[in-house]
Amino acid sequence: MKIAVGMSGGVDSSVAAWLLKEAGHDVFGVSMALWDRSSVLTAAPQRHACYGPDEAQELDTARHVCEQLDMPFYVFDCAKQYQEIMLAYFQEEYQAGRTPNPCVRCNQLVKFGLLPLMIELANMPFDAFATGHYARVTQDAATGRFLLRKGKDGKKDQSYFLYRLSQQQLARSRFPLAQYRKEDVRAIARRAGLGAVADIAESQDFYSGDYRDLLCLPECPGNIVDTNGHVIGMHQGVWHYTIGQRKGLGIAAAEPLYAIGLDVNANTVII
Repeated sequence: MKIAVGMSGGVDSSVAAWLLKEAGHDVFGVSMALWDRSSVLTAAPQRHACYGPDEAQELDTARHVCEQLDMPFYVFDCAKQYQEIMLAYFQEEYQAGRTPNPCVRCNQLVKFGLLPLMIELANMPFDAFATGHYARVTQDAATGRFLLRKGKDGKKDQSYFLYRLSQQQLARSRFPLAQYRKEDVRAIARRAGLGAVADIAESQDFYSGDYRDLLCLPECPGNIVDTNGHVIGMHQGVWHYTIGQRKGLGIAAAEPLYAIGLDVNANTVII
């Protein structure tokens, strides 16, 4: 089977590719260039994320892994599409007083949507698309529907972030790490000669810098009120807050305070 593997430069996708090669499949690696090189944004050093200026280093790591595994590697420039699909959505959600879930949207529309499409448009046939997610897919014998299920490692399970994948997407998805725990994957990487990626920190965030830098929204001062409507502080924009937030409220109190509401129309944060 010819399988395209989404490579991130991390240990999970690297081991996923190695496992598929070991199983005898015809494998090639693919990645996306998402970072706008003209951007003046910076990011925190050593903070691994899906989007940020350290992308070039991660692509180089993915390329090196593919060379080690003797498999082709291709990079598709998707920066413009990413801006339209992800960054615009990110801004719109915060501006509307909602906290976005970028990982769920990105998996559906970008990683399992745009990337496979780019491969097809490049006239590169493939039978399945694999990633290093900790999840698994089964098929119901009675209905024929594909079912998304948790992987073996309950602590690392990522099925929630994939819940919006369509039947078509699930049908051609392969998750080689479904039966492994994270510590097993790191051990496999070392045994496979992929020690350079075995201990790379995981990508935990959407953006490697301060997410507020992506909003590109002007400051819009407003009131912070308690549940009785009493003004107890000021804010510089409701998009700086999220429901359930405790830190960074800018209010000194003897007991913990939490943001429980964002009224965009009234430009008010309720705690």
